[in-house]
Amino acid sequence: MPDTDKVAFPVLLVDDEEEILFSTSVMFQSEGFSNILTENDSRNVMGILEKQEISLIILDLNMPYLSGYELLKKISVSNPNIPVIVMTAANELEMAVECMKSGAFDYFVKPAEKNRLLGSTFRALELHSLRNEVSLLTKQLLSDRVYDSAFDPIVTRSPKMRSIFSYLTAVARTDQPILITGETGVGKELVARSLHDASGRKGLFVAINAAGLDDQMFSDTLFGHCKGAFTGADRIREGLVVKASGGTLFLDEVGDLSNSSQVKLLRLLQEREYYPVGSDLPQKSDVRILVATNRNLSEMVRENSFRNDLYYRLNGHHVTIPPLRERVEDIPLLLNYFIDEAAETLNKNRPAYPVQLPDYLVTYDFPGNIRELKAMVLDAVACHQKGMLSLSSFRNIITHRDTLTKTDPLTFVRDIRSGAHTDKCMPTLKEAEEALITHALALANNNQGIAAAHLGITRQALNKRLSRKN
Repeated sequence: MPDTDKVAFPVLLVDDEEEILFSTSVMFQSEGFSNILTENDSRNVMGILEKQEISLIILDLNMPYLSGYELLKKISVSNPNIPVIVMTAANELEMAVECMKSGAFDYFVKPAEKNRLLGSTFRALELHSLRNEVSLLTKQLLSDRVYDSAFDPIVTRSPKMRSIFSYLTAVARTDQPILITGETGVGKELVARSLHDASGRKGLFVAINAAGLDDQMFSDTLFGHCKGAFTGADRIREGLVVKASGGTLFLDEVGDLSNSSQVKLLRLLQEREYYPVGSDLPQKSDVRILVATNRNLSEMVRENSFRNDLYYRLNGHHVTIPPLRERVEDIPLLLNYFIDEAAETLNKNRPAYPVQLPDYLVTYDFPGNIRELKAMVLDAVACHQKGMLSLSSFRNIITHRDTLTKTDPLTFVRDIRSGAHTDKCMPTLKEAEEALITHALALANNNQGIAAAHLGITRQALNKRLSRKN
């Protein structure tokens, strides 16, 4: 079963027999569909389509006034995005072929087998959802429409981020899962929260970090348990899937899930159902699933550490949040935002900062991304006493972190001389000079004259530098 919110998809049943309409309607309602419309006069169908959005039509062929076949051709022309499933009492191969040629999604002979009809219905609704997504994306690209205001709380002026917001706006109201990838600290959960707000879903946004959850804890946290399911389970406990009902469940670090937990998540996505711990009765769910990870899931699939069927189910919609070093235009904005936030948190007056601070921060690659910048600003504001915010407080943090990851100065020099892009930490001028002198002396077997020639300076200049070093 596809990831669809059955309440959100109106299904229109068209048949001149009231008994068929009633029994089919009851069958769909028993499966969780609550928006079922019925019509026994085929002449009224086109008027209904003009006034109301319909996601699927189940159509009888043999009807008075306007036959189902003629109505199918009208629908295919005026509403090609609406899938139509034909049901008829006549088992006629030639008519079935003509219906499929005229745009029918599927063809059943009455009485249709329930499971086959439901399976076809779910596939048709998924097709309808995907068609709508393509239509929304096309309109957005043609009109250059701005993204949903739900993404406004995310501080950015980056074209990359705005492009991501535009895409997410187009798919926000679908019920397909969305995979959000990116390095640690880029703001994946903040994007997921904005996506939930843009979706219009009435339920809660519920977030959980999957890192460190074993299969038992994963099942109990998401699905809850029955009384007596295990020692200490003295009462029924509802899981987060119930808490997020009608809303969004955000599962962070999905790449850390065990194989058994992956199977359970796949069932929740495909069948929209789950089993509370200790129960043999499946429970239905209408929650929308968003997942995030900083790991390479496609690589994990190749290594057989992540299920390929789950990966393809999750990867229908996929965005990668760029690291801060790839959107440095956001650093001045974020710096001001975090200074305001830190001052309010610490109950201090907002300090001014040196004009050169943003330019200095842009040269740092921020391996911890936005989270690292936020912590850096909070620390600087916390230590600030009076006057202008100290540049040295930022320099000390960056210098300390650079020493943990600093590359060899000669390697760095070779990279920049060759024109190669490097995101390695830059050595200081003193470190680069010392490395070059050491290298030149090694080449010259400690002959200072030859070493000076390698460096392009006089022997006296080399002597002075060696004296300072000692």
